[in-house]
Amino acid sequence: MRLASFTDYGLRVLMRLADTPDEAVSTGQLADEFKISQHHLAKVVQDLGRGGFILTQRGKGGGLRLARAAQTITLGEVVRHLEQRFALVDCFRADGGTCVLQPRCRLKNQLAAAREAFINELNRTTIEECKWPADGTHAAPNAAA
Repeated sequence: MRLASFTDYGLRVLMRLADTPDEAVSTGQLADEFKISQHHLAKVVQDLGRGGFILTQRGKGGGLRLARAAQTITLGEVVRHLEQRFALVDCFRADGGTCVLQPRCRLKNQLAAAREAFINELNRTTIEECKWPADGTHAAPNAAA
């Protein structure tokens, strides 16, 4: 499976926020740390907020924080939330896509089972276990992560 960069960025944000749970961090600061577009990251942050993973506060002293403890957020639930808009294959699209193999396709059920196994494996790990140090002791994860 290949995760969308949108999901990759979302996981990075949560991992980073888990390292400093009592400190609000700005989207700009995260974009600089991870060398990614602030504009794109703002969309990711908005989706993470809608999913109940982060809280955002505007103005002085504002920024991003985890909405709940990092040990209660699994990688699987984050990936499932952020990957909703991305279909594994065309027939997984919300509108059903355009599959020329229907109604005799035997692939879709197998891919759906594999996707669930992937998510279930990710559910075994929390954001807490993957937190990213803000103190610079490691290089920032690259886009190919």
